[in-house]
Amino acid sequence: MTAAVATPVSGNARAFGWLPVGGIVLASLTEAIASTVLSLGRGDIMGDSYATPDEFAWLDVCYTTLKLIGFAFTPWLLTRVPPRTALLAATLAMGAACGAAAVTSRLDVLIVLRAVQGLAGAILLVSGQAILFWSYPPSRQPLLQAIFAMGSVVAPATIAPALQGWLLDSQSWTWIFFAVLPVSLAAAGLLLMDDTLPPLPSEARPFDWPGFALLGTALFSAAYVLSQGSRWDWFEASRIVWLSLVAGVSLVLFVIRQRMAAPRALFDLTVFKSDDFTFAFAVSFIAGIALFGSAFLIPAFAVSVLGFTPTDAGLLLLPSGVLFIGSLLLAAFLMQARQMPPIATVPFGIVMIMAAMWMLSWSSGESGTGDMMPALLLRGLGLGFLFLSITLIAFMRLTSANLAFGIAIFNIGRQLGGQMGVAGLQTIIDHQMVINQTVLSATLATGSPAIAERLAATTALLVGRGIDAGSAAKVAASMLGRAVYGQATVIAFDTAFSIVALLFVVAAPMLVGFKIALARMAKRREAANARAAS
Repeated sequence: MTAAVATPVSGNARAFGWLPVGGIVLASLTEAIASTVLSLGRGDIMGDSYATPDEFAWLDVCYTTLKLIGFAFTPWLLTRVPPRTALLAATLAMGAACGAAAVTSRLDVLIVLRAVQGLAGAILLVSGQAILFWSYPPSRQPLLQAIFAMGSVVAPATIAPALQGWLLDSQSWTWIFFAVLPVSLAAAGLLLMDDTLPPLPSEARPFDWPGFALLGTALFSAAYVLSQGSRWDWFEASRIVWLSLVAGVSLVLFVIRQRMAAPRALFDLTVFKSDDFTFAFAVSFIAGIALFGSAFLIPAFAVSVLGFTPTDAGLLLLPSGVLFIGSLLLAAFLMQARQMPPIATVPFGIVMIMAAMWMLSWSSGESGTGDMMPALLLRGLGLGFLFLSITLIAFMRLTSANLAFGIAIFNIGRQLGGQMGVAGLQTIIDHQMVINQTVLSATLATGSPAIAERLAATTALLVGRGIDAGSAAKVAASMLGRAVYGQATVIAFDTAFSIVALLFVVAAPMLVGFKIALARMAKRREAANARAAS
């Protein structure tokens, strides 16, 4: 971890042109749009498909499950299929599935298409990033990975919500899926214009069907629990209890299977022999909670509390995307041109994100875009410094043979971390709203003079507008109740923002301790190897 260009991933890496890079970034952009389509379009799609909340949940569950399973499946696929072919096929499949989703409102068909989108998205993300490492020299990786992050991380966090909000307000949710089709075709065109292929990373390995079945069961169960647990009050529902047990048992059996079946296992776990990858994996899991969690909280707060339209909620995040891209490029310049070690920017990213969440925790029902913008810009700046660093730390010391496995495991960890973050924050908001409303309502019930004066003033105002006294008193009480509900919601969201900030306060020293422990273990291994050699 001494420099950004410490160790090549492949000694045979060659410098190809920029056309494949453009194709890979556009391919990742298709996944960014597809992965976030339900965040703002949920209500519109439910209405047009006549789906109940339980039925609609399968759109989320199937997409997430197949995406996670796709991450696990792709490393094996890349030992059998040329990486460019896999990327091209996944990109076209994503475009076809989104195009088909735009012309149907049948829920069963949409569920199948969402599954195809999740699988295709995973394949194109892993194969695209792997191609960048296999095909270009280590000296160019900081800039290349910064550009890749623009499509895979910046777009779903900032650009896609703005595009989707505008399309929802001006057209309909079907246009969000339509928007993916030309992007996928453009990506495929750029990939076809450069026929230079990176070599297959290693010899073909047999497919571990038992391991795949165990991991698939664990991922499906975990995806359902994390996406639907809050709706069913978690372990109050028997299905959540049973699926949690199934996920835990399947995961344990999968780990046992991996140890017994090595080196024919589904995953190449030698990636964890790299201290850099192990540390970056832990940081990425925490960062996933912050990225996905804040990306969920900010638009939800803007729409449900501040009354923003989908377009306004999407545009709220767009300026932070500019800072996100700027910090990615700045960090890439420092690492590539100035030889700054990637670890150097990690503390800056953590502190900026933590400060941004703390600033957002002071939001109120009267806040506007101008009040929230400084925190959002600081968040974008911090995310850029953090995500490029952990990407380079994780993958620069892996070999060509285990690189794709490292990328897949890294993405699974970040995705699960993000799912846990969103589920936890949704639960906190739901519980806090009930608690806050109960406390505030109890305060109102004490009959304080200020409350009585407000009710009397509101009643008098309504009577003055022609409403009879009895109805005016009921309406005034109802208006006060809505104000209490609104304030309870604001406090709940402020609590959630505070928890994301406190996450880094707790996690930062733990990550430092973890890094120190890894360094000491590495020194002991080196000493043991030296004694064995002598």
